[in-house]
Parts: sequence; C-alpha cells; structure tokens
Amino acid sequence: MVETKDGFLLSVQRIPHGKNALEEKPGPPVFLQHGLFQGGDTWFINPVEESLGYILADNGFDVWIGNVRGTHWSHGHTTLSVHDKEFWNWSWEELAQYDLMAMISYIYSITHTKIFYVGHSQGTIMGLAAFTRPDIVKMIDSAALLCPISYLDHVSATFVLRAVGLHLDQMLMTMGIHQLNFRSEMGIQILDSLCDDGHVDCGNMLSSITGDNCCFNASRVDYYLKYEPHPSSTKNLNHLFQMIRKGTFAKYDYGWFGNLKRYGNLHPPSFNLKDIPESLPLWMGYGGSDALADAIDIQRTIKELGSEPELLYLDNYGHIDFIMSVRAKDDVYGDLIRFFRSRGWPTSY
Repeated sequence: MVETKDGFLLSVQRIPHGKNALEEKPGPPVFLQHGLFQGGDTWFINPVEESLGYILADNGFDVWIGNVRGTHWSHGHTTLSVHDKEFWNWSWEELAQYDLMAMISYIYSITHTKIFYVGHSQGTIMGLAAFTRPDIVKMIDSAALLCPISYLDHVSATFVLRAVGLHLDQMLMTMGIHQLNFRSEMGIQILDSLCDDGHVDCGNMLSSITGDNCCFNASRVDYYLKYEPHPSSTKNLNHLFQMIRKGTFAKYDYGWFGNLKRYGNLHPPSFNLKDIPESLPLWMGYGGSDALADAIDIQRTIKELGSEPELLYLDNYGHIDFIMSVRAKDDVYGDLIRFFRSRGWPTSY
C-alpha cells in the first residue's frame, strides 16, 4: 500500500519481468494509469497476448500498475471510511496532485530511475496536470498518452451530453450522493433514469458513452462487467462536467466565493500546458471515432504544448479500442513500445 499526503491508501501492483525473461533483473519501469470508472485491472482484462500490461512485461519492462482512490483496490484511508462524505471529497485534481505523486515517488524510491508513464483517458488528464509540476515531472522519463484529454469542448457522446444537460452531477451533489458507483442500486437507477426518456440509445450503452469502437470484443462484455465499472466521486464527475460546460482545463470551480477563499480569484486557475517541460518526450494515440477525446480538442492540446509530441492517429478507433481492441497490439502497442525504446533503452533485458 502507498499512502498519499492526504491519507488515502493506494494499491500498486508490479510485474517485474515477463514470463520468458532470461534473468530476473527488472527492466526499465513503466507506470500504467487507468481511466475513469476503471482500475488497474483494465490493463490485463483482455487475453494475455492482447493486454498492454502483459505485453510490456514480455517486452522487458518492469510494469507498475496504479489504482486511484475510490477504486475497488484503493478503498482505504488512515482515518476515513468509504461511508464518510469526506472520503469522496476529491476530483481528478487530487488524483494528479496526491495519488500520482505518491505512486510515482514510491516507484522511483525502489527503482532509482526515471519512469515511463502510460495513461488512458482520465489517466492522461492526471498526467498532463501533474507534468506541470517540477516535483513530479522530474521523475518521469517520457509519457505515452492514450486518448489524451485536457479539453472536453467537443465531446459528442450522447449519454454524457444528456447527463451534462440534465445537470446530473449537481443534482447528485444536492441529494448528498458523494460516491458514484454504477454497480450499486442507486447507480443502476441513475442509468435507468437517463435511458427512460428516449434521448439516449441505451441498447448500446458503451457507444453512447464512448463513441463507436471498431475492434472491441463484444462477446467479452459479461466478463468485463465482473471487474468494471469501478466507483468514483460525484465531485470528480462534476469537475469533468465543468470542463465540458466551460471549455477549460482548470482546477475545480467552487463558485465565486469559494474560489476567492481558496484561490484568491473569482475563477479557478487554469493548468498551463506550456509549464510541461519541452524536454519531456510525449507520444499520443487517438482515434477518429472517439466521442470523449475528440480530435479537435486534442489538436488544441497539441498547440498549447511547448513541444511537438509524436502522434498515432487511427481513424476507426474509439475510446475503448486503445485499451481493449483485439488489434491494439499491432495497431497501437508496437508503436508505443518503439517510442519508449527510442529513449535509449536496450531492446532486450
């Protein structure tokens, strides 16, 4: 367990080498950070030959898997219970500031070497926010971002837009619902309420949330649902919806008075992507069918960075394809591994 500065106890797993390693000496460390409503198991949920976590291990990397607060694997706290309101008083801002800092520092203290970072979806929001901080980015060698998000202006997912339009996040907070768990009875009722009015095609819920996915194995959905979705906080959903409504990549908006008290300004400060060092190599993979990480928003992110990232664009890929496609090993992971190896690491260990 890894303890954050604000008392959360996070589970971090490790695969130090692949099954066919010639020696047990670990290779270069790579850290995998999952997305929203997912946990570290998402990197291993496909068969061994299709899952990025196993593929990286078999290619000589020392694989570390993060699990943010609130997920099934990180439900602990030094003083709080999951039943306490304060346990869920956080958004992705705290995940970047505290969770990433704690997990990356822990790995760095053991490996004594800079870390390759892989994030998907919310894991890229966390990464981009964290990389603006010198105390975190100094421990990162380079980063590969799958479906990178810093702006959400052009989200087209019908389910998400319906929830934003109904102010679902604010209603839940007003009702005192602080944990967002779609496996619970309350979570199922929320989904049903959004489906009943006919505005969302809930016969294909995944596409309504993420966009069309070209290469997702639909026959494994029942297996995936044994592990996902993981819980998150209503405040986190509220922060993400603020990004959609306001078109900003900024800290949490507490309202004018709350912002004045916390930030000394009427509006929350934005994250400046130019604060990410130009010396940090970045690789981004994104798809033309992604209804969450839209290509227009990604181009805005790229323009605001201080340096040009390496890019992999797949026109038919959706949001989930980058971690669950049956073809991702050939379409995505080969180029991702090439990028990391281009940093000067030997091709075998």
